[in-house]
Amino acid sequence: MNTNQMKSMLIVGSFLAMGSLKAQKVNVAQAFSDAQEQTEILLQEIQKDTMAAAKKQVSPRTAEHGKLVMVRSGDWTSGFFPGELWYLYEQSKLAKWKELAEIYTQKIKKEQFNTGTHDLGFMMYCSFGNAYRLTGDTAYRNVIVQSAKSLVKRFNPVAGVIKSWDHNGTKWKYPVIIDNMMNLELLFEVTRLTGDSSFYKIAVSHADQTLKHHFRPDFSSWHVLDYDVKTGKVLQRLTAQGYSDESAWARGQAWALYGFTMCYRETRNPAYLNQARGIANFILKHKARPADGVPYWDYDDPAIPNTSRDASAAAITAAALYELDGYDATRGYRKSADQLLYSLNKNYKAKTGTNKGFLLEHSTGHRPAHSEIDVPINYADYYYLESLLRSQKK
Repeated sequence: MNTNQMKSMLIVGSFLAMGSLKAQKVNVAQAFSDAQEQTEILLQEIQKDTMAAAKKQVSPRTAEHGKLVMVRSGDWTSGFFPGELWYLYEQSKLAKWKELAEIYTQKIKKEQFNTGTHDLGFMMYCSFGNAYRLTGDTAYRNVIVQSAKSLVKRFNPVAGVIKSWDHNGTKWKYPVIIDNMMNLELLFEVTRLTGDSSFYKIAVSHADQTLKHHFRPDFSSWHVLDYDVKTGKVLQRLTAQGYSDESAWARGQAWALYGFTMCYRETRNPAYLNQARGIANFILKHKARPADGVPYWDYDDPAIPNTSRDASAAAITAAALYELDGYDATRGYRKSADQLLYSLNKNYKAKTGTNKGFLLEHSTGHRPAHSEIDVPINYADYYYLESLLRSQKK
């Protein structure tokens, strides 16, 4: 029996030992108290990395091979740690978390002008978006607006979608990944802030084209679509981070669920709600879904159960299900979210003082590239905290 098999058996065994999860709820106050204590450890680890400043690295992303990995402001994950700090402030109301959130948010401010990435929603809305929501400071609002202006420069009106990547031009012409659904929230918000409906129209166009082209009949999603910008037709459907072109990459399904749930909130288009329901059904009823609900990194990896889990996919899914339940309370989405959150809190949360200060263990970033396998990752922690906050709302 190898390491992955042993970990999987221990996690599932612990889950089964809990018995039925019908009445199991996370103690949110205690979970946030633990998160604050653990984040203090992460802040200490950041201070120990004396080379980070020289390398212009500003935000903690993961820990691999026993070392903290810091990233520059242009990394797609740079906004998650500031967002976590804002969530700690939102729950605790402690000034120290607000002060730290302000410091780490400002470190990525220049990315508002970055037109070379589709990830400005992740980067700027998780950080500056939460900052504006919690403080009302118009300086944050201005950054959000400029970020949206930068993002829409990547929109092609013929294909009707926002381009994801500029790299690997020999593999694709105009790649659009399912993750990109998450960046639309920034555009919806800026329409509210400015009254400029062009941002809204671009977001809806992208969502419509994604709904039309990105999904299989069972509501699973391809990772990458390649568009012809002269005709708007799809040239190819493939993967970059999943097991194969035809497989269902777990985090991709989570992004899709969250994205279409959010799009329904912003538009009340029933097609988006139906899509979210279909994706939720795919995730929750998949034959490869393990007993504790935390998925393997790809639903179609033939090595299951001898392969890595992805706690980040579970955290994103839980956050999405809490919101989806608010639009359809007849399908047990809140119960499923509670079960996922309980499992993460019970079996995937790091012991205080370990994990370099990250909150959750056992995420998978990019298995095909042999990168970030069975490690903590900042976006897992961000959506875990978001799930905790959402779990308190009825």
